[in-house]
Amino acid sequence: MSLLTVEELDAGYGDLQILDDVDLTVDAGEYVTIVGPNGAGKSTAMKSVFGLTDHMGGSVRFDGVDITDDNPEDIIRKGLSYVPQNENVFPSLSVEENLRMGAYILDSVPSSALDAVYDRFPILRERRDQRAGTMSGGQQQMLAMGRALMLEPELLLLDEPSAGLAPDLVDEMFDKIDEINATGTSILMVEQNAKTALRRCDRGYVLAQGQNRYVDEGDALLDDEDVRREFLGG
Repeated sequence: MSLLTVEELDAGYGDLQILDDVDLTVDAGEYVTIVGPNGAGKSTAMKSVFGLTDHMGGSVRFDGVDITDDNPEDIIRKGLSYVPQNENVFPSLSVEENLRMGAYILDSVPSSALDAVYDRFPILRERRDQRAGTMSGGQQQMLAMGRALMLEPELLLLDEPSAGLAPDLVDEMFDKIDEINATGTSILMVEQNAKTALRRCDRGYVLAQGQNRYVDEGDALLDDEDVRREFLGG
């Protein structure tokens, strides 16, 4: 049984339907990427898993439990964490205060969780007292991921983690995601940097106009002539 199962999902915002019969799965320990053109519904699919859109049909199940109509606070307690693309840190709070906010549902923040994040992102330990809003884009993205890891989720949802990063930082960011996945955390990622994302993931989905277009192993999608021509620039 898959860790995450999305079946025939229709979703959107208000009366605007974005997703039409979207299916996707993530197995335990798997690294899955959603790619596609702008406006394809990639981020909407991600947000729908985390209860941030209007559900219009279909279902979302996590670890065998239906979470279709759950709100984000309930979903995060079940073992999913979400890192949005924009406004994903509290700029006026320090690095450590941001990390502690990631464990706000707990009565107390375990020092072991803080230490694990600092070990994974040493720059955050160095800057633990710095206000998050004064950090670089890459450092803020690491902080956002670190905060999402404070509850040791089974599944980490990442929406465009390389967005806005300088080209020389993109590979470093993807290396960090590889490391997180290597420790057993499942990854579901939306990414515009499609070639790099597909090269690194286990399996990929290509969405277009709110619908499934292709699904296969990442390398297989990169080698598919139709996928390359339609979505990867040849």
